[in-house]
Amino acid sequence: MPQLSRRHLIGLTGATGLSAATVLTRSSAPAGATPWSGTDPFTLGVASGDPAPDGVVLWTRLAPNPLAADGRAGMGDKPVQVQWQVATDPTFKNDSVVRAGSARAVPELAHSVHVELSGLLPDREYWYRFRAGNKLSPVGRTRTAPAYGAELKELRFAFTSCQNLPAGYFTAYRHMAQDDLDLVVHLGDYIYEGVGKSTLPGRSHASGAEIFTLPDYRLRYSQYKTDPDLRAAHAAAPWIVTPDDHEVENNYANDISEPDQEPDQDRAVFLKRRAAAYQAYYEHMPLRRRSMPTGPDMQLYRRIRYGRLAEFNVLDTRQYRDDQLEGCAQPCTDRYQPGRTMLGAEQESWLTSGLSSSTATWKVLANQVVTFDADGKAGPAESYSLDTWMGYANARQRWYDVLHERKVENTVVITGDAHRSATADLKLDYRDQASPTVGVEFLGTSISSGGNGADMDATGTTWLSQNPHLKFANSQRGYQRCVVTPGQWRTDYRVVSAVTTPDAPIADRAEVYVEAGRPGVAGVDRH
Repeated sequence: MPQLSRRHLIGLTGATGLSAATVLTRSSAPAGATPWSGTDPFTLGVASGDPAPDGVVLWTRLAPNPLAADGRAGMGDKPVQVQWQVATDPTFKNDSVVRAGSARAVPELAHSVHVELSGLLPDREYWYRFRAGNKLSPVGRTRTAPAYGAELKELRFAFTSCQNLPAGYFTAYRHMAQDDLDLVVHLGDYIYEGVGKSTLPGRSHASGAEIFTLPDYRLRYSQYKTDPDLRAAHAAAPWIVTPDDHEVENNYANDISEPDQEPDQDRAVFLKRRAAAYQAYYEHMPLRRRSMPTGPDMQLYRRIRYGRLAEFNVLDTRQYRDDQLEGCAQPCTDRYQPGRTMLGAEQESWLTSGLSSSTATWKVLANQVVTFDADGKAGPAESYSLDTWMGYANARQRWYDVLHERKVENTVVITGDAHRSATADLKLDYRDQASPTVGVEFLGTSISSGGNGADMDATGTTWLSQNPHLKFANSQRGYQRCVVTPGQWRTDYRVVSAVTTPDAPIADRAEVYVEAGRPGVAGVDRH
């Protein structure tokens, strides 16, 4: 894989401005042949992300043949000029177009486009589209963040994770697209890297093999993005994204491959794989240039503010962590070893200083893996997942201590990965249930990973019986809708009846409430 400098890549993707009055129509396209010979180059849809008060990132990728085995999606070696347009009306009437421009889609970035908009009004709804050759893209809806000092009455957003294509249909995304949302937060496992055979028609991974190279990862993202429900959710609202492990490899830690990975990967080999995976992730996500990877390194943790109401601390719990504790006999007291890290020193300092100084009502951690202790063994014996924050208990304690000692109020952690839902009070010391509550964690279920699931399974029963700080549990598939006001946070756990059949209906399984200024869960309404 050729290594390109950040400056080179920024130059390749730089956008140029056009008059806002520029009209994008098929007939106004420039003359000349295009690489896709009349087919649709926008098969992967459109997306927006990382909203700010004055703009968002607009994304698309040209892919006339998205399942091409070489990962190039039917594109050649030449750059293609892509025009874009932003309007205040979804019909793009001339007087509604407020911004327009042009960007180069280059082969070095899989002919993806990342347009970083500025100059828009805060807390406003906009629509956008692209044109390449004589083809127009679908129309996407986005929304800018409120001004940093704005007193926001309400924020409606969804969070989710873990969309395994072979495991089932992404029906939950269709329902999410129909919600009136300001924002979607994706907490990782956007793709799965394994072989991925499925009994469901059209859901097996196209390559039929574990992926390791940049073409492999590009093809895998292309296949996932051909799903119409996923495309609809991207086009409905701006997204904040952060990866977990399956975007690279299951359970990787920093520069260490999973021990039972085949073939064996030493550090140099694995970092080459990680570089390919991170580049493909950037190419397919609506991320800003600051997140463009340099080799195997990628800047992912960042902070996104929604007025004075909420501040999202977007975490990266894979790239800097110590290795998992292998072979540690449960309940594994080594998980309390001092000095172990999940975030790395720099990110941990960034997090704790940000939480301490935030003036937002709600301090939100967009987090990949469970932070609360979840004893998964019935009876007096104990067992904890060592890939989560449970296996890094001392690292978790450091920022829990900051919340307590500095009296940080209204901390909410939103979490993915576990393929189940749960709500927990965050206890300063889980071994002492009388210890202070320092926040609330909403663990959200998967889109499809884990199959259909059930309202309650053995793990959920054990979690509730063994962990008094847990207030709710469920193991169906779906997503979480959060309605946030200055006085209250409500999370609606929305579940589909099945993922192994298409067109499943959705229902609210529970609404969980947190009151501002009152630590812990205030109430759970089950259905």
